[in-house]
Amino acid sequence: MSEWDAGSINAITYTHGYCDELNPLRSRLPLLLSGFVPQTVRTACELGFGHGISVNMHAAGSATPWFGTDYNPSHADFARQLSGSAGSQAALFAESFSAFCARDDLPQFDFIGMHGIWSWISDEDRALIADFIQRKLNVGGVVYVAYNTQPGWAAMLPVRELMHCHLQARTRDSAPSSPAQAEAHVVEAVDFVRRVLDTQPGYALVNPLVAERVDALRSENPRYLAHEYFNRDWQPMSFSQVSASLTAAGLTYGCSADYRDHVDEINLNEAQRAMLAGIADTALRETVRDFCTNRSMRRDYWVKAPQMLDMASRQKALRAHRVMLALPRASVVLKVRGALGEATLPESLYSPILDALASHRPTTLAEIESSVQGRAIPLPVIAKAVTLLTGAGVLLNVQDEGQIELARPLSERLNAAICEFALSQADVQFLASPVSGSGIATSRLAQLFLLARRRQSGGPAQWAEFAGAALRASQSSVGGAETVDAHLPNADHELLEKANRFGNTHLPILQALGIA
Repeated sequence: MSEWDAGSINAITYTHGYCDELNPLRSRLPLLLSGFVPQTVRTACELGFGHGISVNMHAAGSATPWFGTDYNPSHADFARQLSGSAGSQAALFAESFSAFCARDDLPQFDFIGMHGIWSWISDEDRALIADFIQRKLNVGGVVYVAYNTQPGWAAMLPVRELMHCHLQARTRDSAPSSPAQAEAHVVEAVDFVRRVLDTQPGYALVNPLVAERVDALRSENPRYLAHEYFNRDWQPMSFSQVSASLTAAGLTYGCSADYRDHVDEINLNEAQRAMLAGIADTALRETVRDFCTNRSMRRDYWVKAPQMLDMASRQKALRAHRVMLALPRASVVLKVRGALGEATLPESLYSPILDALASHRPTTLAEIESSVQGRAIPLPVIAKAVTLLTGAGVLLNVQDEGQIELARPLSERLNAAICEFALSQADVQFLASPVSGSGIATSRLAQLFLLARRRQSGGPAQWAEFAGAALRASQSSVGGAETVDAHLPNADHELLEKANRFGNTHLPILQALGIA
């Protein structure tokens, strides 16, 4: 039996992505807005951590001991290499869920996170995880779960089945002998579906957007496609289906982990908002909401035996919540995208709030309230604006000073190791912030500039020279938006321009985040 038949795809490693929703600090604001008492997280767990980018960012960005498992040994080895570099309290295993969940040396947890895996595992594994949550999550503890859902996946279900059938037929004829060949089989399956669509089948005629979605798949990383589409166990589930499992495990639905979901005006029309307001049953209401927004992926927080806040306590906790500006003030665009499309944010409301945060200093909502008091902007409006700006990536949540100081040495060691990796590869494009307790997107080129700054004195000219030498030595180019081919005649000039821009614009923010 090949590993494709067995349902795992160990031949192909996953991408080196980062998920901010797995940061326990991120759950605090939306749960407060929903009226829940926030949990103090002393222990945390991630199930199915991939290469361990998220779990290592969060372990190094806090003093919280993290535990977790991933079935892929190469994933776990890489994750443990990162945790060893940081010296963080992360206990990471290469075990199946059945083995990990049966361990007798695990603590009770205040936070358990899983991104995507709920859709990609068997019913038996889902039952194991539900039992694990029921046994190992503390009262008041939070579970983050993200999963593919309906109805957004409805049109793609037959497409996925067609791709999977092609892959199975291909691997029965010739099982992949290497990761590269396995990735090639994935690409062939997607191309095959494109050729089927070119024949104008009846399914495509009544589902005209399918061709566009398949074309988008052809530009994706094959490693992402393999894990997203080609597991044997692959099941988009409705909210009501997931709710049945998690409520049986003793959980109560808290709220969406997507901050933009907390602002109905950008996601639902007036008639939809009125209809949802009249639905008391949580499972029915959320299922209807997904139908209205045609949602394809849910990101949710669930709470075990939650306590609710009265209005006065909620307002006190909101006023104490801290955020900071994560972008240059001048580069913030007052637009946000919701289910209804792109929306323009009112400058009269958002500009004063952004001006109060322009110093990139951790700032409480109470301080923002005081700063804008002459503009008659009440706390609930400030909280909603902060939530939307955070969901758009403009703001970051900030942990308390004690946690920041405990996290500084851990994040510094992890970031130093990642910047050293940048000399030869561009896999990890995130660094850990002790201020936000999260991973911050940082390109390979920026990491090389930081490494040059750490290793030697000097300014942008020296950073550019160092980065150019590193890129030429590795015979590589920088991926993403900051692509530079170090072998081109004008490469040195381009690198110097980027180094100057980094020093003037990005470095001050990285310093405020405790990264530089």
